[in-house]
Amino acid sequence: MSDMIKNGNNDEYEEATITMTLEDGTELECDVVAIFPVDGNDYIALLPDKVIEGYEENEVFLYRYTELEGDDVHLEPIDDEEEYEAVADAFDELLDEEEFNELDEE
Repeated sequence: MSDMIKNGNNDEYEEATITMTLEDGTELECDVVAIFPVDGNDYIALLPDKVIEGYEENEVFLYRYTELEGDDVHLEPIDDEEEYEAVADAFDELLDEEEFNELDEE
């Protein structure tokens, strides 16, 4: 999966990574797959650069996303199952749209 993301609602793409600190203090570098809105909130899909114990390879993590001052961001876990399902569905639709666009360009 590419680390090229669509920047907002325009057609500009940029490379992006985020370093997360896990509960045990380990730092994990993640590629930003996408940032996208759902029901008035922004969400982010992250792909870790290495396999994490207990997770499958290429498993994408979804978080509520808020930009802070400067380059800082705040990631918040999605605890509500209904909200998570809506975000996961929106991410799947985004992936389907990207695949369609790639096929259309060929």
